Amino acid sequence: MSNRNAFLVFLAGTLASLVLFLALTWDTHQQVAALTNADKLSEQVVAGKRVFEKKNCNECHTILGFGVYYAPDLTRAYARIGAEGIKTVVLHPETVFANSFRKMPNLGLTEQEATDLVAFLEWTNNIDNHDWPPQDRKYTQSPDQRRLQGAGLSPGAAAFKAQCMGCHSIGGQGGSIGPALDQVGAKYDAATIAAYIAAPTTINPNAKMPPQTNVSEADRQAIGEFLAKQK
Repeated sequence: MSNRNAFLVFLAGTLASLVLFLALTWDTHQQVAALTNADKLSEQVVAGKRVFEKKNCNECHTILGFGVYYAPDLTRAYARIGAEGIKTVVLHPETVFANSFRKMPNLGLTEQEATDLVAFLEWTNNIDNHDWPPQDRKYTQSPDQRRLQGAGLSPGAAAFKAQCMGCHSIGGQGGSIGPALDQVGAKYDAATIAAYIAAPTTINPNAKMPPQTNVSEADRQAIGEFLAKQK
C-alpha cells in the first residue's frame, strides 16, 4: 500500500469515527431529560444534592460510579434500603454499623437534611443509567430475571440472597451490618419474620432495622418461610 493510500484509509477511518462520535453525542443530549427524569428535579431534590455535597459524601461513596470506593455506591441506595433505611443510616450510623468492620461517622444531619437527602437519592435511583454500576443490577431486574439468576435456589433463598445478604449472613456468607440469621427460625415463625421485615418495631420494640418498604409482600413471605427453617 502506498503512503497516499494509507493516508486516505487513516483519514476515512478518522472521519467515520468523528461522525459516529458526534451522532452518539447528539443522540445522548436528546435523551438526557427523559433518562434523568429532569421534570422531577424538585427544590427538595436540589436541596438533597446540596446536603450530599456539604457533607462530602463522595469522599467515601460513589454515585453513578464517580467518587471514592471505600463505601457502597449510592446510585441505587433508595432501591436497596428504602427511605427509612437511608434516614436511619445517616442519622444513626454508630448504631447501624456497630457490628460492621466498615464504619461511618455521624455527620450531624438534621431530620430535614436527611429527608432532603432521601429525595435526592430517590431521584438518582430513577435515572436510566443503562445498568451502571452493575453491582445493583438485581434492583433493576424484573422478578422473572431475578428468579432466573437464583436458579437452583428456593424462592425464599433467592429473595434472601437478593434483598437481605447485604446486611445479614447465613453460614458465614453475607454482610455484617445486621446479625447472622443462622438460628432465627428458632425464635420466629415465618409469619412473624415476614411482619418483622415490613415493620421491625412491631415485633421487637428495640429493633434497629428500619422498615424494608422496598421488599414486596410476596418476597417477605418467601423470605419468612426460608428463614423459619434456619434453626
